[in-house]
Amino acid sequence: MSKHNLIKRLGLQHPIIQAPMAGTATPALAAAVSNAGGLGSISIANFDAPTARKNIQALKALTDKPFNINVFVHVEGVHDAARESAWLDFLRPEFERYGAAPPAEIKNIMPTFYANEAVAQVLVEERPPVVSFHFGIPPPATIKALKDAGSVLFATATSVAEGKLLEAAGIDAIVAQGVEAGGHRGVMDPAAPDDELTTAALTRQLVKHTGLPVIAAGGIMDGAGIAAYLDLGAEAAQLGTAFIACPESAADDGYRAALGGDPAFHTRLVPIISGRAARSMTTNWVKLAQGEHALGPVTDFPAYPIAYDAAKALIAAAKAKGDFGWGAYWAGQGAPLSRGKVPAAELYAQLVAELTAARQASASKL
Repeated sequence: MSKHNLIKRLGLQHPIIQAPMAGTATPALAAAVSNAGGLGSISIANFDAPTARKNIQALKALTDKPFNINVFVHVEGVHDAARESAWLDFLRPEFERYGAAPPAEIKNIMPTFYANEAVAQVLVEERPPVVSFHFGIPPPATIKALKDAGSVLFATATSVAEGKLLEAAGIDAIVAQGVEAGGHRGVMDPAAPDDELTTAALTRQLVKHTGLPVIAAGGIMDGAGIAAYLDLGAEAAQLGTAFIACPESAADDGYRAALGGDPAFHTRLVPIISGRAARSMTTNWVKLAQGEHALGPVTDFPAYPIAYDAAKALIAAAKAKGDFGWGAYWAGQGAPLSRGKVPAAELYAQLVAELTAARQASASKL
């Protein structure tokens, strides 16, 4: 029995949330999940204010149900011209292999939401039912403004210490991101030690040591998994990798092929793609991080998200020549359980049916 009634508060039919997945989740994907009774999500982390508003309004046009808008609240990476130039020189042979040259400079392509008043104003004006934060917490004034606008606030925690910070800041629910999760680790201080707690261990700790509703996230791919985390005290489960192969996602052919093949069985946390630890399926980036690529061992790379600009440039150069081997193919450890190109609403219905069956099976054992 839920002690927080988060699902009722949000107006959802089932405790299933589709993860924001910056660059992969689309308004069409999020709307399909929301219309089916869950909470669909998109990220505006890499958008300026006008583009953020356009995407929120596109989602609103597709659903009148609750949805989630995600932003990144990270500490800005510091530019280091020598370091960045050395990184581009290191990658130059691969650029040249695809008939391209490295960019003259690399930029901060994902400004932090922490001081982004323009995007904050868009959120206040558009009033999304849920706003979620990754990597950190915005200023108290921003939290108040969003709450006054009627938004329920989620934020990622990877430890109990982070969960308590969220609780003190007035966040409404914690997304417990286990180490199994695909994409970027949501640690608030990337320089601090990461205990790399599993989703199960983190969920139980946050349920016990904070007073907030907990949303389990990381490695969850089916209704049985959702049921397991609800039994551990989570109010809902957030699934990302499960939805990547849906036709409504923005995943390219290489991403989909990797998800359906051997790379899905070998995900790794690597920092060199973006400058922060993120879990990807096996690609050239992972091989490079593990010293298994012809470029040789990696000794240094730029800060987040500056390194990501270089990565995206190389990914685009390779893709233009039909080579998807340099993709940033984020995926959780549950990736081998992906169901392929199933429409989001159909996948959602399958998850609900599996969740119901798992709960019935559990009840029959009592």
